[in-house]
Amino acid sequence: MSAPLTLEGVACVRGGRMLFAGLDLRLAAGAAAVVTGPNGVGKSSLLRLCAGMLAPAAGRVVAPSRTLLGEAAALDPELSLGRALDFWARLDGGRDRVAAALEGVEMAALRDVPVKMLSTGQRRRAALARVVASGAALWLLDEPANGLDVAAVARLEALVAAHRAGGGAVLVATHVPLTLPGAQAVELTAMPDAPC
Repeated sequence: MSAPLTLEGVACVRGGRMLFAGLDLRLAAGAAAVVTGPNGVGKSSLLRLCAGMLAPAAGRVVAPSRTLLGEAAALDPELSLGRALDFWARLDGGRDRVAAALEGVEMAALRDVPVKMLSTGQRRRAALARVVASGAALWLLDEPANGLDVAAVARLEALVAAHRAGGGAVLVATHVPLTLPGAQAVELTAMPDAPC
């Protein structure tokens, strides 16, 4: 079985500027890595590369089964939370996982509430439920703790731990310290300005 994520010599160019180059990373089943660094060094771009939303300028990205928690929740605000999650679950082949995902983020009671009525923290938890329901082996989490209270951060950490215990892997970009035992550190630093 292949690793949930393999990066070999990956480089990223955005806006004509090299953000990072020569990045190697392998996440085996059950592994985690935390991407840190100052704003603008390419943390979100790295996750988008791993999600297949951006092509690397050099190198190779292999991530056969992945899902991304980005800045936006990507849930239709006019639909109820349950229907919005069902839409994504149908695409991912995991409609049977939506109820458990809502339980996991403690939002089962809000299944019939329109997404537009959810608070900022609830929308973030709803987006996390979408990730959980996807069934993907690799979770790509971009600032997953943004907008979450202390209890919700603890739930996030528990969901990540359960995913890893089940053989999943997680790549997290964050400014907020999270408890991820044994996680690899991936520190991105600003590269000198040079033409690409």
